Amino acid sequence: MLFTVLWTAGWICLALLVRMLTGGRHWPLRMASRCWAPGLLRGAGARLEVHGLERIDWSRPHVFVANHQSMIDICALFRALPVPVRFVLKQELAKVPFVGWYARAMGMVFIERASARSSARRLHAAVDVVRGGASVCAFPEGTRSREGRVGPFKGGAFQLAIEAGVCVVPVSIEGSGAVLPASGFRVRPGTIVLRLGDPLPTHGLAPHDRNALAQQARAAVVALLEGSAGQ
Repeated sequence: MLFTVLWTAGWICLALLVRMLTGGRHWPLRMASRCWAPGLLRGAGARLEVHGLERIDWSRPHVFVANHQSMIDICALFRALPVPVRFVLKQELAKVPFVGWYARAMGMVFIERASARSSARRLHAAVDVVRGGASVCAFPEGTRSREGRVGPFKGGAFQLAIEAGVCVVPVSIEGSGAVLPASGFRVRPGTIVLRLGDPLPTHGLAPHDRNALAQQARAAVVALLEGSAGQ
């Protein structure tokens, strides 16, 4: 935990400095994927395997949706995806020192569950971010799974994809809960496997179709996990 805190705080300070000097977000986000995330994965003794990158047109923005087993999932996604990404985060994280500073500076999407008006306003802001060419990652279960079972997917990220007119990419994450369980902070070396599924188009869909799209994406994530287990 001490290593994680110090490593994260150091890289956040450096990233914020780069953000201030360059005025852009590309390089600070790339620092997360090329420096911060690999360092934490190595520190945890985690080996990362990524499958399915060839299925994605990386010249276009997407909304990536993944199952959620561990805090280290964000590291794995930062490292695995070859483009800068913003994450959909709980509003509470905006108040956390260093993490909240970095997240706000990088244009992360915050969701305030208790306020429908605030959530709608933030959703529209996120749509503008994606239409501007940025890809977004979300954990539509809303919380980490403690049993490894994929919970129901909430519709917010899917409405974002529909309104922005971009594809949804299902992503399965396996092994992260064994490396860093949802309860406690006891790290165990292991392998984390990410699998990207075929993009799900949103063309012709309306916001009221978001729950059906969420069910389709969840089924795709479950199929990726089951396919991995059968290999």
